[in-house]
Amino acid sequence: MKVSVSDVVATPAHASLRGATLVLTRAAGSARHEAQRVRALGGRALLLPGSRLAPAADASAARAALHAALRAPLCIFVSPAAVRAAARLDALAPGRRTRVLAVGAASARTLRRHGLTDVEFPARADSEGLLALPALQAPLTRVGLVGAPGGRELLPQALAARGARVLRAEVYQRLPARLDRRHLEPLRRTRAPLYVLLSSSEALAHLMRSLPAAARARLLTASVIASGARVAAQARAAGFAQVHQARSALSADLLAAAAAIHAQRALGHGTRT
Repeated sequence: MKVSVSDVVATPAHASLRGATLVLTRAAGSARHEAQRVRALGGRALLLPGSRLAPAADASAARAALHAALRAPLCIFVSPAAVRAAARLDALAPGRRTRVLAVGAASARTLRRHGLTDVEFPARADSEGLLALPALQAPLTRVGLVGAPGGRELLPQALAARGARVLRAEVYQRLPARLDRRHLEPLRRTRAPLYVLLSSSEALAHLMRSLPAAARARLLTASVIASGARVAAQARAAGFAQVHQARSALSADLLAAAAAIHAQRALGHGTRT
C-alpha cells in the first residue's frame, strides 16, 4: 500500500492547548516546528531533548553498510534523521530493483528532497504500521535497515522472524543530550497542566538517567502523550502515573491527543497532573 505524503493527519482546527505546557523530547535541534505548532495552539513549549544526534563513529564502515542496504530488495529508512545522515555519507542511489520504504510521511518527504520519489510508507508512523505494509509480509529475503544503533528493535526482530536477513546501516548515533540550566530551570518553574510528548523509548531512558533527581520528580508529575503502546508501557514503568497513547509518532497526532486530554481536563473530566 502506498500513502501520499499529503495524507498526513492534521491537528483538528478546533484544538486548543491554551494554558498548557508541553515538554518536547525530540532530539536536540529537531523540535522547532513542533514547538511552533504548540504555540499556534495557545500552549507553551518547553524543550527537553532526550538525545542528540551525532555522526556514525566509523564513517567508512557506515558508508559500506549503507551501500549494501541500498542494494537489498527492500530498504527501510526509519526516520528523517536517518535519511539526512545517509545522504551526508553518500548519494542515495538504491539498486534498480530495490523498493524503498519509510517509517512515515516525514521520512518520505525527506527522501523526496534527496531525489527518491517512489517511496512506500504507512499511514500509521511507527514500527507496527510499517510491518503491516504488504511489502514486508513473509517470506522475506534481504532487507536493508537504515538508522542508528538501538531505537526501533521491534523492527529488525520482526523482519528476522519473517525470514529476512537484516542488513543494518547505522549511519548516525543517538547520544544523551547535554542538558543545562536552559532546560532544567523552565521545568522547575512550570506549573500544571504539564504534558510530555514522547515518541522514543531511548529518549525516555536518556532523560531518566541524566535528569537530576528534582527535575526527574517534576517531570514524573506530568501526563505523558506516548506515540505507541511500547513507549506508553515504558513511560508507566519509568514512574509516570498518567499515560495516554496517540495514534502515531507524528507531531500532528501527538498534539491532537494532548489537546483532547487538555480539553477533558478543562471540562473537569481529566485527571490532575
